[in-house]
Amino acid sequence: MSLKVGDLAPDFTLVSDEKQEVSLSSFKGSNVVLLFFPLAFTGVCTAELCSVRDDIAFYNNTNAKVLGISVDSPFTLEKFKAEQNINFPLLSDFNKTASTAYGSIYESFAFGMQGVSKRSAFVLNAEGEVKYAEVLENAGEVPNFEAIQATLKSL
Repeated sequence: MSLKVGDLAPDFTLVSDEKQEVSLSSFKGSNVVLLFFPLAFTGVCTAELCSVRDDIAFYNNTNAKVLGISVDSPFTLEKFKAEQNINFPLLSDFNKTASTAYGSIYESFAFGMQGVSKRSAFVLNAEGEVKYAEVLENAGEVPNFEAIQATLKSL
């Protein structure tokens, strides 16, 4: 089941790269960009998250909090964040609850891995309503950041 525009985003509580529990509901009152990504330290994921890092002023200026989510462990995400100077929280969906709730999970991924997050993007308004949803089947593609930014500008 995929989320669509107009749906209320499912809440979740995940462990961050700083080993703190982070709940989506704690961001009520802010716009939120959720970026699910397959795996830290892979080429496309690194390029995607670094492009958001470099554009963080745009997201801050649209009252948007960016959260990166993958099934990597918090320890892996901590190292990835430090190496790439990522300037927003990375959350570990190690148990795959958020990825599943958002319809963003591969049954089968590269090298026979199962249960890896699909690359996807969701923009939520301050009330937690989905205003943009994009789930990519091809992990080699990146979300449409022009559409994401246009959605944020409209909120």
